[in-house]
Amino acid sequence: MSSNTIRQKQQREPESTGQFIRSVAKVTGGTLLGLTMLSSAIVAGGLVGLAVSFRNLPDVRVLRGYTPSETTHIYDIKGKPLASIHGEANREVVPLDKISPHLKRAVIAIEDSYFYSHSGVNVGAVARATAANFSTGRTVEGGSTLTMQLVKNLFLSPKRAFSRKIAEGVLALRIEQIFKKDQILEMYLNQVYWGHNNYGAQTAAQSYFGKSVSELNLAESSMMAGLIQSPEALSPFADLKSAKKRQREVLHRMTELGWITVSEEETARKQPLKLGKITSFQKSEMPYVSDAVVQELTKKFGRDAVLKGGMRIQTTIDSKLQRIAEDTASSWIGRLNGMGVYADQMAIVSVDPRTHFVKAMVGGVDFKKSQYNRAIQALRQPGSAFKPFVYYAALASGKYGADSTVYDSPVGYPDGYDMYYPQNYDRTFGGAMSLRRALEQSRNVPAVKLGQELGLNKIVEICRSIGIKSPIDPVISLPLGAVDLTPMEMASAYATFANNGWYSETTLIAQVSDSSGNTLLDNTPRPRLVLDPWASASLNDVLQGVVSRGTGTAAQIGRPAAGKTGTTSSERDIWFVGYVPQLATAVWVGNDDYTQLGQGATGGSYVAPIWRDFMSQALQGVPVEKFRPASDFDRP
Repeated sequence: MSSNTIRQKQQREPESTGQFIRSVAKVTGGTLLGLTMLSSAIVAGGLVGLAVSFRNLPDVRVLRGYTPSETTHIYDIKGKPLASIHGEANREVVPLDKISPHLKRAVIAIEDSYFYSHSGVNVGAVARATAANFSTGRTVEGGSTLTMQLVKNLFLSPKRAFSRKIAEGVLALRIEQIFKKDQILEMYLNQVYWGHNNYGAQTAAQSYFGKSVSELNLAESSMMAGLIQSPEALSPFADLKSAKKRQREVLHRMTELGWITVSEEETARKQPLKLGKITSFQKSEMPYVSDAVVQELTKKFGRDAVLKGGMRIQTTIDSKLQRIAEDTASSWIGRLNGMGVYADQMAIVSVDPRTHFVKAMVGGVDFKKSQYNRAIQALRQPGSAFKPFVYYAALASGKYGADSTVYDSPVGYPDGYDMYYPQNYDRTFGGAMSLRRALEQSRNVPAVKLGQELGLNKIVEICRSIGIKSPIDPVISLPLGAVDLTPMEMASAYATFANNGWYSETTLIAQVSDSSGNTLLDNTPRPRLVLDPWASASLNDVLQGVVSRGTGTAAQIGRPAAGKTGTTSSERDIWFVGYVPQLATAVWVGNDDYTQLGQGATGGSYVAPIWRDFMSQALQGVPVEKFRPASDFDRP
């Protein structure tokens, strides 16, 4: 039944003015004096209320640009839903033509069957309500039209008072002068509360029946329409028997109005209903990811815009890789404890070197126990995993190639009032060796010497060019990882090496739009060359040697891979950061309280196998690619 059909059926009021007078006379004992006094009080109060209302009431014209709060939705890179976030109101606004005709008819039938024939105030309904309330001595009937209910929801407090009713009426009349009936009905159906923090018909339909509001049948629509009267008490989740009883009342009213047949009413009453589940305040599928996204967007747009702005956020996350990373972290943390490494936390970050999109991010082994995101918040020393930045600086200087000679021999440097004597992990010295071998074997002394020769500020400058923003002090031991960095920074920096010096801003967010499809944020990669390609390719070649024959042999995955182990001197942080041309991944293991992991705990022995496990799964079905050789580029 169309809106025009409903209009045609709404040509008469159910009660005449005479009927109303007789009702009032009855409840006042039938005395003319009582009727006169009551009428005078109503008229006087109404005039006063109207005078005050016209002067102080809000301007309803603001509704022309009104945008109700909407739920924000977060998706992975392929459009899979990850989370829905909102404030108090879980709402998704839909146009009127996307709402089931059954629901529109059912709501109008039970809430305001003369909606299309009155001008905002239904005089007959108000008369009946006044008589009923007067006779009982309390408010038992409202008499509000849909327009008046909309006014109350948008502008006025829910407190029941005669003056508020006057205000509702005045504002309803104003709204009806400005907006068409269908516009008012659309606003109402998107604004009204349906229980369980569901505001608007779309989220209510998704919650109660697990489907879009456009797909609701007559049985579902009549039950939903019945909930408006008392959403929490009549909810089928709370009291299915009461919800069914109210549904029958709605269907019967629709039959009385001639909007459905007796047969349709009977069929709808008997039709089985498949209930959905409460959708408000649902937990995220990937909480470390969604929390980080909200944090990033809150800085840019503000918290209210994120929670109430109906954003559609497409993240860069690949759900498949994310699940692999989460499973890897949760399984390996227990295995490490069984191997004598007493760690309580792990972080894994994977970045696509070609786009610098974050494909997976695990901030801890159990979000329920700890919401602290170690992938982006934990500043931990990378140990020898920092050395590639030093060796890149040497290669980019033009003074060194992969096979140039460096010296692993005793040396000391003034450090304040003391002398600093760098030592290797095994407390030995290897003498003259190639730059390649020094990095493959993670010798400390050559790295410190290179840092002093090249200048520590130059190394800091290189770190800044590839996205590292954490504080870096140019101390003598910086080449050995005496700096606090996040796993995200390490994965992003290594991704730049993997892409031969090309860098884009690393991000978790690909695009953000509003509920109408307007783009609010576009993070399309804008790569720029920030490192020397020859030096980057040379470093890639050397770091492949770390995996094939150096400290990272436990990271071999059967295809060309480069990477570096990292272990702090106190054995509180162990790392492996590595990459193939299509994916760079950092894995960190440690304890939140900075306690020692165990005697002999190294990145090569314990973290490289974790990296191998993750990458072997993540790269299944991904073609094998080789790194471009340094010979493809001009040497600086």
